[in-house]
Amino acid sequence: MKKLLYIDSCIRNELSRTKRIAAPIVEKLKERYEVETIVINELELDPVQYDENRRRAGGTVSEEALCWANKIKNADRIVIAAPFWDMSIPAALKTFFELCSLFGVTFDSNDKTCFGLCRAENVMFITTRGMKIETGEPLEQATPYLKALFWLWGIKGFETVARSNFDYLPAEKIEEEISSAIKEGLEIAETF
Repeated sequence: MKKLLYIDSCIRNELSRTKRIAAPIVEKLKERYEVETIVINELELDPVQYDENRRRAGGTVSEEALCWANKIKNADRIVIAAPFWDMSIPAALKTFFELCSLFGVTFDSNDKTCFGLCRAENVMFITTRGMKIETGEPLEQATPYLKALFWLWGIKGFETVARSNFDYLPAEKIEEEISSAIKEGLEIAETF
């Protein structure tokens, strides 16, 4: 069975509207994939700073980071659930990706350019935004960052399931938007 890596970066855990959307989509994907979940909230990550950068430049990588990077490298598909956070993604998720962006594991280079080493063909990014900012608008920086990172890692397919303005909609409208996003994600899951 093929492997799907589910990266859960839903800061508010079970109160997360993003997680409510992601849960039935990931359940559907379990019909075709062996799913492994990484919960970012459980990792207690420190930002990558000088000492960590120096160790990595010298070829020393933590066993945890190497394990996570290999999970990304070897996944057939990746699903990320993360809220819109300060115009992008939560800092802990960014730190996780920095730790996993390992030369010789998730990407490499030749004399001319970098190239990806990951085998996944597609990523699905599931997100909710409090403000009315849509995917593709200049203020929405999560999708462009993730697309660029996964391009570096050799993963070309990228789907975003997003809903916005949740901090300003009435409760019944939020429920409609969540249902609509689940339906969209389940449709993507059919061929994902």
